[in-house]
Amino acid sequence: MIERATLAAPAVCAGIGLHTGARVRMAMKPASLGSGIVFERTDLDVEDCFIPARREYVRSTDLGTTLVNDAGASVATVEHLMAALAGLGVDDLMIELDGPEVPAMDGSSAPFVDLIVQAGLKTRPAPRKALQVLKPVEVEDGSRHAIFLPALRPGIDVEIDFDDPAIGRQHFAFEVNRSNFQDLVAPARTFGFRRDFSALLKAGLARGGSMENAVVVDEDGVANPEGLRFADEFVRHKALDALGDLYLLGAPIIGLYKAHRPGHGLNAKALAALLADESAWRWTSMSDSTVQSERLVHS
Repeated sequence: MIERATLAAPAVCAGIGLHTGARVRMAMKPASLGSGIVFERTDLDVEDCFIPARREYVRSTDLGTTLVNDAGASVATVEHLMAALAGLGVDDLMIELDGPEVPAMDGSSAPFVDLIVQAGLKTRPAPRKALQVLKPVEVEDGSRHAIFLPALRPGIDVEIDFDDPAIGRQHFAFEVNRSNFQDLVAPARTFGFRRDFSALLKAGLARGGSMENAVVVDEDGVANPEGLRFADEFVRHKALDALGDLYLLGAPIIGLYKAHRPGHGLNAKALAALLADESAWRWTSMSDSTVQSERLVHS
């Protein structure tokens, strides 16, 4: 997608929040050119119920990304929906929610992709702005680390390493475009360990979690009767999460994001580090491929 896009028609779904367990109705509606992606909490009586889907509003990255505005209005677990919007190239959108969390659906981005495809996209006569990575920027967080590298196209490269035989070490990389995202990444579900469930409940998390919206791993391996959608579904979901978290920039990133053992906190930290080094990036457009190539060759 080289032009800005919104939905051609509204799209509506309902479900429960993965962590809150709250029932929520979500309506995605076409938005004006240049408005960006904005959540609206229709159930709140506060001065400002609009929450831009931007990194400046990230307040928590504990097992999900939560956005909060200055009036205290919040929306939790936005990453799966944001990944769908990034993968399909949606720039401007109003997302109405009557609850505190984006519905989990099946734990992947696929249901959101289906809704967007059914509604259709409407392009605008305006180029998509993109952030082009000009030089490497790296961050570390204990045993986790991530780096942005110059590249001609957007890409995600993720490696995970779990001390569990059902997962172990997995690696997955993909060029971010519509077909790759829909076929290779969007269906990958979130996952968790049965042994952690009680502790998560005590912490007020995973109240809506089940094998209907997550891959559950126990001492015998994958507990879901249907098994995995991909042999490496776990790392593909981490790539999905990274794409969604990075799209809180408000624009695509022309560059490669390479991460070892990523999580929402590391994704946010890496994006902040990239933006903090103004010599490491520049604004361009998705259609400006010639300029991109020349700049990267000489950098």
